[in-house]
Amino acid sequence: MTSEKRIYLSPPHMGGSEQKYIKKAFDSNWISSVGPNIDAFEKSLGENLGIQHVAVLSSGTAAIHLALIILGVGPGDYVIVQGFTFSATVNPVVYLGATPVMVDSEPDTWNMDPGLLENAILDCMGKGSERRAQSSGHRHPEPCALSPQPRKPKAIIPVHLYGMPANMDKILAIARKYDIPVIEDAAEAIGSKYKNNPVGTFGEIGILSFNGNKTITTSGGGALVSDNAEHVRKARFLATQARDKFPHYQHSHIGYNYRMSNIIAGIGRGQMEVLEERVAARRANFEFYKKNLKGLKGVTLNEEPGREYYSNRWLTTILIDPHKSGTDREKVRLALEDQNIESRPLWKPMHFQPIFSSYPSYVSGVSEALFDMGLCLPSGSDLSSDDKERILDALLRCFK
Repeated sequence: MTSEKRIYLSPPHMGGSEQKYIKKAFDSNWISSVGPNIDAFEKSLGENLGIQHVAVLSSGTAAIHLALIILGVGPGDYVIVQGFTFSATVNPVVYLGATPVMVDSEPDTWNMDPGLLENAILDCMGKGSERRAQSSGHRHPEPCALSPQPRKPKAIIPVHLYGMPANMDKILAIARKYDIPVIEDAAEAIGSKYKNNPVGTFGEIGILSFNGNKTITTSGGGALVSDNAEHVRKARFLATQARDKFPHYQHSHIGYNYRMSNIIAGIGRGQMEVLEERVAARRANFEFYKKNLKGLKGVTLNEEPGREYYSNRWLTTILIDPHKSGTDREKVRLALEDQNIESRPLWKPMHFQPIFSSYPSYVSGVSEALFDMGLCLPSGSDLSSDDKERILDALLRCFK
């Protein structure tokens, strides 16, 4: 192991004004889950996204949980989720006693495959056999192990993975066809756009994350966004223990302690001031890797599929084909680790996770191949030129 400094995958990167807003919270004694920083952070998020209503929360997971509650998800319901994602996308479905139905990825975006999505919907509704009979020989996955009682899914959760926008036109067309609301998991994608519109704003509800490794961070935190005022009003109500409007403490609903504090919202205010710079830096990281890894046999980067896609490049990812490159993802990861450089395999698909493996899934093999070959490279917005050259040197040695 080298004695050189650790290069992390995606560390926090402060802009400089965060402490000013934190100090204001202390000076004014707004040490609570209400206060001026919360109001200002929500306003700046809404203005950036072009969306009317925002509730900042304790995490992106909390935002998904509340979104599902708002849409009426409960025990026995189906929720269709992207299978190639972090477990936080799926966990809240199980919190509510609902059944996650996992849908594999399309090759271009690595996000939810619209064709498999429609297959899953029809099987949930008990109409899948009819569709397969009419498919004119086109191969569809076998139906998953669904309940004998058909029902329409309560929600669809696509993910904008690693900042790459999902194919929202096709996903939304299918959602509208069957009248199923969409919850956009944009936890990794603040600053990303699809057809020049910010992701997280296409569905009924969008969610964001400000975890410590995200493009901008509040150390921990998230947001629920929507153009539906009632959705956001209800999110705030549920996030503050669902207290009824009485002078005493009265509760008619189960509530949660999910509201963001005024102190960490101050960090968010400062981070919003440098959001564009952070996205530009991460996109520059991608271009650096793309330029300097070009020509390596068996190594590919995930390109934007077309002009309508604009990724914040939260993490730059590469695929390493062991049959063409002479090495594999794990050997490269370990070689980087030996140089004190953090990298990470792509997300392990949910249908391979021990806790979710028994749930229904529509699998094409795309995410399995991505997991087998994929590696996330250091992508922090504070990478120096020396850091990048050190990473590049370590990478190129793996392919000699």
